[in-house]
Amino acid sequence: MPVANPSHEVSVEIDGHIATVEMHRPPHNFFDVDLVRAIADAYHALDAEPGVRAIILAAEGRSFCAGAALGGDPAPDDEAEAPALTGNPHLYAQGARMMEAETPVVAAVQGAAIGGGLGLALTADFRVAAPEARFASNFARLGFHHGFGLTVTLPRLVGEQRALDLLYTGRRVRAEEALEMGLCDALVPLDELRDKAREMAQEIAESAPLAVRSIRKTMRRGLADAFRLATDHEQVEQDWLRQTNDFREGVRAMAERRTPDFTAT
Repeated sequence: MPVANPSHEVSVEIDGHIATVEMHRPPHNFFDVDLVRAIADAYHALDAEPGVRAIILAAEGRSFCAGAALGGDPAPDDEAEAPALTGNPHLYAQGARMMEAETPVVAAVQGAAIGGGLGLALTADFRVAAPEARFASNFARLGFHHGFGLTVTLPRLVGEQRALDLLYTGRRVRAEEALEMGLCDALVPLDELRDKAREMAQEIAESAPLAVRSIRKTMRRGLADAFRLATDHEQVEQDWLRQTNDFREGVRAMAERRTPDFTAT
């Protein structure tokens, strides 16, 4: 059953006890503050729906979310974080609102989750991935500092050492490795992705809803506050790095599809 949508770029549909919140910015679902706000609004509206016990976060197109909006039309194969638009305090405030929502979320990751898109995926309780999925915190490759709360969410899932590996190198992680390290919780063929996400959501929905929310509140206690503190610091670091030659070189190299020549200036 479709419900009133918070945005034409975010749809909400309720089927039984499960709601699907879907992003509609294909092919890569680059985000901005409006898109993140619409997702947060949808989550909080669904918290108030007594019949909704679990949410599936999904995306239309080839990528789950390939980072922040570039402000123009990206090239067809462009899947890179747009660092000039990260560090937005309003965007991060909406991300924190997502973290404050009460209903469990299963993300269905069909393709790239890159930069801030990785941060978006990690706000969910669980992630189901297709073999086509890949995950990367590519900020350091752009001369930039990571954002969207990855300071908190990434080591919470994969541990400090693996988080440092991903943050320092910016390397891409294929779905099989993501499953092994804990970035995703299930790996299924692309044509089974939504069904598997629904299966996981249905298992949650079959438990007592008040108990599930109580357990989730306990297990995620302080996470939204930690997210806010982390993004405050991430923004400070992003602000000064944005003024460096390395940042400018990283952005140029990304646009020109070449290896950057960083100078530590």
